[in-house]
Amino acid sequence: MIKVFLVDDHVLIRKGIALLLENYRDLEVVGEASDGEECLQQLYSLDVDVVLMDISIPKGIDGFTATRKIKKEFPKIKVVMLTMHNEFAYIQKAIETDADGYILKNSQANQVYQAIQAVYSGRKYYDVGIPKEQLEKWFKNKGKQKKDVLSSREQEIVRLTILGYTNLQIADKLSISSKTVENHKANIMQKLDLKTKAELIQYGIANKYII
Repeated sequence: MIKVFLVDDHVLIRKGIALLLENYRDLEVVGEASDGEECLQQLYSLDVDVVLMDISIPKGIDGFTATRKIKKEFPKIKVVMLTMHNEFAYIQKAIETDADGYILKNSQANQVYQAIQAVYSGRKYYDVGIPKEQLEKWFKNKGKQKKDVLSSREQEIVRLTILGYTNLQIADKLSISSKTVENHKANIMQKLDLKTKAELIQYGIANKYII
């Protein structure tokens, strides 16, 4: 029997997931929490194999922070991110926090079941529509601080881009040419393996370039 713990700040979502999982005889929901802190407190007194973890939790400890703590304090417990976020920045951060799986809330019930089975058996399960090769690259690079990859000038350009500055405005603010800004952005995208401005902004927000 695989013992599952649910973390989501919405009670109805937790109850809905629990009802879905009741259809599988080899799964048992042994507990639930509304945030990461409550989850951690309960894990000390429960026998849990897999945690289904929401990411965006307005109050208390968020899903990423909770996952880091779980993997540190309860290394045998597997964590699957169950979220509405399918942006690259969130997926990369899940990998950095050692999450064992990542699936979307609009997934079918059998996908949730497959994810639980996969991580319980020691495999990763990232059903996010990203090529396997790309995911493998991210796992390979896990632990490398991407901010260190960028120069201080590149970091400033990322910050200004997130704030909505155009290339001309960035050039004026940094006293460089707009062509130099374009070259810096091209280098940044290559270093971070990003394809679009939206991905760059998501990356910058996720990695706290603006606070």
